[in-house]
Amino acid sequence: MTAVPTTAAPRARRLSATPGQIVLALAIAAFLLLFLVLPVGTVLHAAFTEKGTGSFTLINFYDFVRTELFMRSLWNSFYVSAMSVVWASVFALPLAYLTTRFEFRGAAIVQTLGFLPLIMPPFVGAVAMQLFFGRNGSVNLLLDDWFGFKIGFMEGLNGVVLVQSIHYFPFILINLSAALRNIDRAMEEAAQNLGCSGFRLFRRIVFPLALPGYLAGASLVFVKVFDDLATPLLLNVKDMLAPQAYLRVTSIGIADPMGYVISVVLIAASVLAMWLSAAALKGRDYATTQRGGGGLARRRMRPGEAVLGYGVVLLILALVLAPHLGLLLLSFATVWSFSPLPDGYTVAHYARVFGESSLYIKNTLIYATLAGGIDVVLGIAIAYLVLRTRLVGREWLDWAASAALAIPGVVLGIGYLRSFYGITLPDGTPLAALWITIVLALAIRRLPYALRACHAALQQISVSLEEAAENLGATKARTVRRVVVPLMAGGILAGFVTSFATAAVELSATLMLVQSNSDAPLAYGLYVFMQSAAGRGPGAALGVVAVLLVALCTYLSHLVIERGQKAKGLGH
Repeated sequence: MTAVPTTAAPRARRLSATPGQIVLALAIAAFLLLFLVLPVGTVLHAAFTEKGTGSFTLINFYDFVRTELFMRSLWNSFYVSAMSVVWASVFALPLAYLTTRFEFRGAAIVQTLGFLPLIMPPFVGAVAMQLFFGRNGSVNLLLDDWFGFKIGFMEGLNGVVLVQSIHYFPFILINLSAALRNIDRAMEEAAQNLGCSGFRLFRRIVFPLALPGYLAGASLVFVKVFDDLATPLLLNVKDMLAPQAYLRVTSIGIADPMGYVISVVLIAASVLAMWLSAAALKGRDYATTQRGGGGLARRRMRPGEAVLGYGVVLLILALVLAPHLGLLLLSFATVWSFSPLPDGYTVAHYARVFGESSLYIKNTLIYATLAGGIDVVLGIAIAYLVLRTRLVGREWLDWAASAALAIPGVVLGIGYLRSFYGITLPDGTPLAALWITIVLALAIRRLPYALRACHAALQQISVSLEEAAENLGATKARTVRRVVVPLMAGGILAGFVTSFATAAVELSATLMLVQSNSDAPLAYGLYVFMQSAAGRGPGAALGVVAVLLVALCTYLSHLVIERGQKAKGLGH
């Protein structure tokens, strides 16, 4: 028997808010106001304030525009972000199309391997990519020996583009694959019957219908690349906006207005990218009559197509998995310099990591666990207020929490320094120097992920179950605790794991807030190790630990989601 979704019940259930719900909403609003709106507002205020007088001014932006370094950094950031989207599309489109439109053996493996780059911090991948594709990396050494020339894969902005496109292309792969699966393939069959085939079919029919999924992934790639701080710094590319914001604040100080002006430009670029993505789809209809292919089987590839298809897929996978292989080899290497492979192998780097750097791992587990816990609590509360009450302003809570996605980590870190460094404890310690500030920054940064997971989970729970509990005498609080939260368990755990995994490798915000090594998380330790040639072996070992940690969390997230889907299937 198929369950029929109802919409009347939720509307009936949204009664006037209770005092407890009002208090809860005010508490959430206060948290978001204090740890998101205030820091970002402080950055905006400082950018539009004249130094010395405190009056409103646009002179800071005029200085930004007339400074050649900043304008070059702005152009470079747009160029790197746009080219990363282009190359990420080159990697993602063949994998998505071949695995969803043809009988492709190993399609599930290809999709899984294609997701792996996301579980490695991009700045760690930058170091590994240099070992293979740098001026004296494995590929160029072989090219020089065999053909007498080298290719500047990792020179300047090219290196940033290569690393970022490899790291973030899974965003396009995941969204585009889902969009392609939902297209009614009967439309493709109709086009083929009218003589449309090959690339023209893809260009005129398939890709336009999958455009929402593609743009969702492409906008994420653009925003993530535009805001990234550590990758350009590790590749010694400083003339980009995020590195410039960091360098201005750390070298000149938090009183320098240009760091805040650059931060405002970063926010504006992120919002603009998301707005353009939404505007490109506005007013267009992408709906099809059936989902999941309309029952049509995937087409079998001809021998020539199979050779070409598998060749392209293997080439792309070899490229996108190169950072993981390079990191693994480096973590065991005694010396790896001016040679295609390491000169020898050792486990000493891992011994050093677990001996000297175990504090980084412990701090990461504490920070990411607390941040994930905060996120799911807020996610449950906001989702409940939005979906189950008629509380005035509840949509603003949802919007404010989701807006954190558009705030670059370096901007949030600068905002925390500006807002909280002047507030001191009785012992004179600045509030911004406390480790709990790092936890709060991580929680704010990853809140949108947990919120969306909790929101989706609550949407799938019938209001009639809550009404039945209350009709039997349960209070609203008891109903939420004993009925709603247990039924949301899958979504809650998935949201926690997602927040935990992404917070564990967050660097942009923590790089601004870490005041001592004793409070540093794993991502900060990775960045410090990777600064010197001598530290890159232990850094690689620490990077492998980070990848395994995030991979485990990702696996648990998928396991939870699959179990939840099976349970729902049995329930129906």
